[in-house]
Amino acid sequence: QVQLVESGGGLVQAGGSLRLSCAASGRPFSNYNSGWFRQAPGKEREFVAVITRSGSGTYYADSVKGRFTISRDNAKNTVYLQMNSLKPEDTAVYYCAADRWYYGESGDEYDYWGQGTQVTVSV
Repeated sequence: QVQLVESGGGLVQAGGSLRLSCAASGRPFSNYNSGWFRQAPGKEREFVAVITRSGSGTYYADSVKGRFTISRDNAKNTVYLQMNSLKPEDTAVYYCAADRWYYGESGDEYDYWGQGTQVTVSV
């Protein structure tokens, strides 16, 4: 079992930045690929970014490419999502996910999820 806890969400003006953190516990986090997803009110969950176990590979949704950066520090069992140039349409609850083998956009394939952190971007 892997437990994931997100933090770092909040209220920010459009054009601003936030850094989300996802702290893992339970098993060596370096054994898991990790992704970020988001869900806005009334909308389906949406893939944001994913990073491989070693951190050598990353992949982003087109909507965040060039603005968001996913990274990880396996020594700290933590994955980060640096969000720059935030837009009101980035407003959502952001979730961290992890899976031993899967590395992709389908949230249904990830075995472990955090509880989410709210990000609100004002105009």
